[in-house]
Amino acid sequence: MTSPASPMPAAASAPTTVSTPASPDAPARRTHLLYLHGFRSSPRSAKARRMARWVQDHRPDLHFASPQLPPSPRDALTLVRALIQDWPVDTMAVMGSSLGGFYATQVAQLTGARTVLLNPAVDPARDLSNYIGEQTCWQDPSEHFYFRPEFVGELRELAVGEIAHPDRLMAVVAKGDEVLDWREMAARYADCRIKLLEGSDHGLADFEDYLDELTAFLGL
Repeated sequence: MTSPASPMPAAASAPTTVSTPASPDAPARRTHLLYLHGFRSSPRSAKARRMARWVQDHRPDLHFASPQLPPSPRDALTLVRALIQDWPVDTMAVMGSSLGGFYATQVAQLTGARTVLLNPAVDPARDLSNYIGEQTCWQDPSEHFYFRPEFVGELRELAVGEIAHPDRLMAVVAKGDEVLDWREMAARYADCRIKLLEGSDHGLADFEDYLDELTAFLGL
């Protein structure tokens, strides 16, 4: 996701956690994990690759999928639904970053799966309307795609209203996010568990520092 918001100054203090009460029951051990990347990103992003390594090191039995999402939001969700159609909803988990967090919210609404959102996009239809045209991939600028005007309407159609199972979602929100407004993210997911980072950035360069907490929430 590359839509600019007013930059928020990064504070120097350590990350803190603000949370609403989650389900007291420990989540069932997961069998499947879906990772969804953000706008102009790919399965080669730092966080996607870190999750792939985590699975290899800690849960090689886990079925891990991190698909390359097409530019069309409608096509992206069609691909995701086809990918997970045979997954057991009671033992699957989802992680999504930025625009992938917007998509992950849709998946959570459909499946009730445990979900972690990393600086999730709240209103991508609004934000990405400024990015209509040819775009490049962050991980390889030689890779181009075209973000079409009709994709903005598709994003509006995919917007989720009230979250059905807020106790099953955890949002990591960085005050230092230079792309998205942390206040908007925190307000959108106020009923969910929120890990509020005083600094960090949009890409969550300190992702490693709280990876154990995120995987524990997902039941991995």
